[in-house]
Formats: sequence, structure tokens, C-alpha cells
Amino acid sequence: MSSPAKIAYIFPGQGSQVVGMGRDLYDTFESARTIIKQADEVLNFPLSRLFFEGPEEELKQTVNAQPALVTVGFACLKAMQEVHGVSLTTPAYTTGHSLGEYTALAAANVIDFASTVFLARERGRLMQEAGTKTAGGMVAVLGLDEAVLVEICRETGTVIANYNSPGQLVISGASENVARAAEMAKAKGAGRTMPLQVSGAFHSPLMKPAEEALSYIINGITFRDPVIPIIGNTSAQPLTTAESVKAELTRQLCHGVQWQRSVEYMITGGVNTFIEIGPGKVLTGLVKRINRDVRTVNVGDVETVRAVGQV
Repeated sequence: MSSPAKIAYIFPGQGSQVVGMGRDLYDTFESARTIIKQADEVLNFPLSRLFFEGPEEELKQTVNAQPALVTVGFACLKAMQEVHGVSLTTPAYTTGHSLGEYTALAAANVIDFASTVFLARERGRLMQEAGTKTAGGMVAVLGLDEAVLVEICRETGTVIANYNSPGQLVISGASENVARAAEMAKAKGAGRTMPLQVSGAFHSPLMKPAEEALSYIINGITFRDPVIPIIGNTSAQPLTTAESVKAELTRQLCHGVQWQRSVEYMITGGVNTFIEIGPGKVLTGLVKRINRDVRTVNVGDVETVRAVGQV
């Protein structure tokens, strides 16, 4: 007899956005429609039209992609709750990758959705602005030992921004430094390097102007203690108080996302099923690279919302 599922909800970050996301949820579920309409009202512009219809280049802009992903992810969660109600297993943990941590805030009732989408929009705006002040970028480095990459970063003035999975790390920094680091990584034996389509050096010290401004905005919002422990990106440890969540959101902009350690922590805590809520399958792919024995489920459209009750 198989053991019952111990579940974690995980929410994707920037890069998972796609034109058309959330459209079938909006057309089918009242709860999702309410959330998507609320996002438009809070931000005072038709965000939903942008992620329903595009254009893709506009949706990809950091200032738009971040609130769009939070909106669709949370709308998807509300649709799950509408369809399955109390039969849904309460997750043991929730977390998200970078921006996805904001959707996790709403899932854990730390702040309401209106505050969450407002914060996501401001975060995206500030990160995009910081990227225009100092040209920066990010590059995924595949198949290179972490210790080797740490030394390359030290030599080039870059940092490791994402510790995604075994053999998948992301570096961040000023454009010329990242390019030099990528060349050095190839020379040292990296299997592949891939520039990411982002507007700045996220999760690096170049985001300091955004960090300071976002901290001021965060401190103007009332946070509650999470009803579900949130695994913090920078510590890979549970956040269980309002103050620890605030500190994490501020720290996160300039420090690395410890995704592999976060997943390993949840597995050690008994989680055997990870449900990625929102568009794409990026996070479940990473989870499987970290541990092939756990179950992964993706929920991002009407069909998968209805099927998730079987978990």
C-alpha cells in the first residue's frame, strides 16, 4: 500500500510566461475570473488582455511578466479550490522560484491578492529600472562543478544567482563580466552556457537600488504569519513569521535562489509530491533532476485543475 501524498505547492518564476495563459481558467471558473479581474483593477490597466493576447515582447518585459505570472498562478490555485474544496490535501510547504515566492505569499495568506499583485508589479518595475542603470545579464551554466564556477565568479566579478539543480547553475552580473565568465566556464568544461532573456542582473548586487526601494514599499504593507510554512529562496529554510517573510523578500533581490536546497529540505521533511501551479513545467523539471523518486504534477489549465483532485 502506497503512503499518502505529502504535498508542496510550488510556483514558477519569470520566464514561464506565455501568451494565452489563464484564458481557459478565466472562461471556465468564477474564482479565477474574479482574481484576474481584480488584478486589472488593482493595477489600473488591462494586464489580462496582455497575457491573453500579447504581444509577446511586451509580456516578456519584467514589469509585466511578474504581475502576470502571479495573477495566473493564484487564479489557478483558486480554481483548484473552487473545484475540489476541502478534498484538497493541505500542503506541508509552499514556495516559488524567485518571483514565484510572491504567489506563495498569497497562497499562505501572508498578504491578500491585491497587495501581492501590486508588490509583484512594483518589484518588476524596480528590477527593470535597475537593469537600465547598469547593463547586466544572466547566463545558465550546465554541467560544471559548483566550486569551479565559484572561482570563475570570483575572478570575473559575477555571482551565482540560481542554484537550480545538480549541474544547472545561473550566473549574474554586469554584461561584459557575465560574457567573460561564460567563456571561462566553457574553457573549464561546462557542457553548455545559455544567456537568459532577462532585463538585468537579477539576484546580484546590481539590484541594490531595487532592493532599497522595494524594502520601503514592503514596510508599508501589513504582513501576517504564514498559514503554511514558506521555504525561503535565500535560506532554503521555513519562513513562519511575518517579519521573516519581509526580510526574505528584501534579501532575495540581491542574493541567490537556493532552489536545489529548498527542494531537498522539503523532501527531507517528508514531501513526496510537488504540484507546480501556473504556466509551464520548469520547476517540476528541476525537481526531477534533484530527486527522481518524487512525484511531480503540473496544474496550469482547466484539464489539469480538474485532474489534480486525484492526487
